[in-house]
Formats: sequence, C-alpha cells, structure tokens
Amino acid sequence: MTKRDYYEVLGVNRNASAEELKSAFRTLARKYHPDMNKEADSEEKFKEINEAYAILSDPDKRRAYDQFGFAGVNGAGGVPDWTTMDFADIFGEFFGFATGASRARQNAPRRGQDLAYTVTLTFEEAIFGVEKEVEITRDEVCHTCGGKGAEPGSNPAKCSNCAGRGEVRQVRQTFLGSMVQVTTCPVCAGRGEIISTPCHTCSGRGLERKTLSKKVAIPGGVDNGTQIRLAGEGQPGINGGPTGNLYIEIKVKSHKFFRRKENDILLDLNINIAQAALGADVEIPTVDGPTKLVIPAGTQPGKVFTLRGKGSPILRSNARGDQKVIVNVEIPTRLTDEQRQHLQALAASMGTEVKPQEKGFLDALKEVFGG
Repeated sequence: MTKRDYYEVLGVNRNASAEELKSAFRTLARKYHPDMNKEADSEEKFKEINEAYAILSDPDKRRAYDQFGFAGVNGAGGVPDWTTMDFADIFGEFFGFATGASRARQNAPRRGQDLAYTVTLTFEEAIFGVEKEVEITRDEVCHTCGGKGAEPGSNPAKCSNCAGRGEVRQVRQTFLGSMVQVTTCPVCAGRGEIISTPCHTCSGRGLERKTLSKKVAIPGGVDNGTQIRLAGEGQPGINGGPTGNLYIEIKVKSHKFFRRKENDILLDLNINIAQAALGADVEIPTVDGPTKLVIPAGTQPGKVFTLRGKGSPILRSNARGDQKVIVNVEIPTRLTDEQRQHLQALAASMGTEVKPQEKGFLDALKEVFGG
C-alpha cells in the first residue's frame, strides 16, 4: 500500500501549528478508533493517523520529514500502536481529557455486588403468597469509622506512590515505541490513601460483616425459579457507589395431589367403573377447599373437567388460572364372587364386539394441554 503524505493524512497544510496538528489528530482519532468505528478499514486508517501525528508532532522528526520526506524518518523510532490500548489512555495521556469510554479509575465509585438467596415455599404459600423472614449476611458500613477504615481521631494519608490516584502508570519501550501500562497501585491496593491507624472494628476495611433478619413479602402466583428483586439490599457500594440488589429465588415443594402447569393447577382423579358408567357427584380438593364435581354418566378415561378461576393467581394481575381435573377410570384387580357375577352378566349383555379407538388417550391429553 502506497504511503500518503503525512500532512494529507491529517488534513492540514505544511505550515500547520502544533495546536492545529493536535486538533486534527484528536478529531480523526476519535472518528477512526476501532472501539468507536466498526468499518473494516478503520484500524488501518487509525494506524495511518497515529503514524502521521507521531512524526509531525516531534519537531526534529518533522524537520527531517519536511527536508527528506519518508527517507528522513525511516528508522527514526517506532510508532506506538494505539489500537492495543484503552481509548481513554490515548486521549487522557495525549490530550489530558477523559471520554465516555474511559477506564474507571481504581478509586472511582463502583456499584456493590448483588446477593442471591433461595426461599422454599409450600405449594399453597406459592399460590396465595406469604411473608417470609430471611437471614441475610452482608457487609455494612462500619459503625465505628463510618466506612473510612481509619480509627476515629485519625485520618488516612494520600498515597505517595500513586499521588492518590489508586493506579500507577509505567512507560515501557517496545519495538512499537513507547507504551503506557496502567496497574493498580501495589502500596495502597487501589484506594489512593494509606491508613496508618486502622479502625479496631473493621481492621481498615471500612465494612463489617453482619447477619440481618428481613421480612420479604412474596406475592401469590410465584413458581419454581421466580426471582424477586429487592433493590438496594445487596452489598454496599465502593467509594460511595450505589448498593447492589438482593435477589430472592423461589423454590416450591411438590404437593400430594396438585401439579402446576403455568397458571393452571392439575389434579388427577381416580373414579371406579360404576361412577364412570352411571355418573356420580364427587367431592374433590382445590386450593380454595373441597368442592363438588358432577361426573356425567358415560365419562371416559382421560376426560378433563375445567374449574374456572380455581388455579394460580397470575402475577401482576387480578386474574387466576383454572384447575384441570383429569379423570382416570380404575379397573379393579380383585373382585368378590358377587362382583364377578355382576360383571359377567354385564359382559354377556354388552356382547364381545371390539371397536378400534380413533384417538388415543395420550393424543386427547395433548390436545387439552397443548402438547
């Protein structure tokens, strides 16, 4: 690829001042930095801009370039590859200002971590809601030092190693040129200050571990895996940052009779062949208490009865799901002599003709419950 004239690359004339060069570079670097520009050739353009400015911003190299062209600056020193560095380092180090994409300083405010706890409910508690008391173990701001980490009456001193920044920067010479490496200050561990007299309560952390009891209102209609977010109940923020959140994950115990499918409650009901053939009024359980269900004569196995509004409450709604009652006809495995005689008489009266079933029991269930 043929090199373009450095002045042409930056879009300035040959008499441009140092400030004009800096302004041109700043505009073009922001436009073509790979973190800001996702076009395929942005990285190559950015490297070209870096090279042009690295030469023209150095008075000696610029003088050699003006006199001898590219031949005058060949071997004059490597050009930093700024694409491997953080976007903020480029503008912060080069121009002394920060950008929206800047690296968060070690002592900048940071949000606290989120906490998660699991609460186990009975089936009925999950349906109707309940208030549960949970024990939360988390850090709290130290009541003795107020989070400063220093013993009351003493004050932290600014770290002399990093000048209070919480980070140190080292310039390394590589075959690409000068590279700036930013690391956490090893002396103050990123705090930016040294505590000579640590607080006797928190040992200088500024935080103390506590176990708290908190009442949590769990709404009706939650199910396995439901999460409830309690804003601001997590770990405290760092350096004045916001507190994290507490997430309560719900686990529901299985029930002796009921099953759950989204907002519907399912109940398997066994009836005998006489009840299925002749019909019957039976009492069945619901989460609201016992209720009567009319079994019509001739009810077949797999028949599903729907009790409207007897299911689970729907979260963030006043509505409820339904209760589905799936009928199973029990075939007796042991008969008395009298029962056997009655059934034999019934069999003789009904004949022995066999009729293939057009739709199976499982197919019928799939239609009811959507596969």
